[in-house]
Amino acid sequence: MTLLQGPLADRDTWSAVGKCPIEKTMAVIGTKSAMLILREAYYGTTRFDDFARRVGITKAATSARLAELVDAGLLTRRPYREPGQRVRDEYVLTESGTELMPVVWAMFEWGRRHLAQDTRLRLTHLDCGADATVEIRCAQGHLVPPEELGVELKQKGAAPTQR
Repeated sequence: MTLLQGPLADRDTWSAVGKCPIEKTMAVIGTKSAMLILREAYYGTTRFDDFARRVGITKAATSARLAELVDAGLLTRRPYREPGQRVRDEYVLTESGTELMPVVWAMFEWGRRHLAQDTRLRLTHLDCGADATVEIRCAQGHLVPPEELGVELKQKGAAPTQR
């Protein structure tokens, strides 16, 4: 269980509606097709038709999701031209999109452990071949298990407290 601290501890005196980072993130990536387009972008897909085919959605849905992800700053359009063809856009991850990768990989790991019938897929460290995991670590480098994770309200611009 995550411990709410400070003013957040009294759940009757505040509401997270409209302020919660989870809610705001889900407003951007909360559809299955948006998550699968991001998965494909992480795997190197950049072309519209490839996204539609690999995610298994209509071209209209692909267009809508790509536009939303571009508007959210997770993907950017980059023009390209095949010989003899018109100029088209490909979609590449932005820095913000790349920073979202641990969320997608955490979902991958959870699904692999709890839902997948075929668990041969693994996240691996390409350098040494070992399995890779998604973890929460504090700024001091300590692994933070769920029972030691807290959420507290900080003043804007305030430095984190050292303990």
